[in-house]
Amino acid sequence: MASEHIQTFTDGNFESDVLKAETPVLVDFWAEWCGPCRALGPSIDALAGDYAGKVSVGKLNVDDNPSVTMKYMVRGIPTVMLFKGGELVDQLVGLVDKGTLKQMVDKHI
Repeated sequence: MASEHIQTFTDGNFESDVLKAETPVLVDFWAEWCGPCRALGPSIDALAGDYAGKVSVGKLNVDDNPSVTMKYMVRGIPTVMLFKGGELVDQLVGLVDKGTLKQMVDKHI
């Protein structure tokens, strides 16, 4: 399902792979049972390919990673957050199209 450009983020690797990353990082907060999350998947995969080398893209399963989910107060999924320099710089909640995701990323690279 996921492209080779998609990383898997967890409570264990979030700090090293997201907050300490050299490039901006797009994180898709999702769950297996969430229909809109699955519908967003192809757009996230395409974005990962489009921005390979410029932006890291990954998914964090909210059911398996409660610490990060609570820290960033994720209340609805899908939620897409963009981190840059260890800081949350932008976010979108709900099912959005690839163009909307690209606009969010383009503002910060």
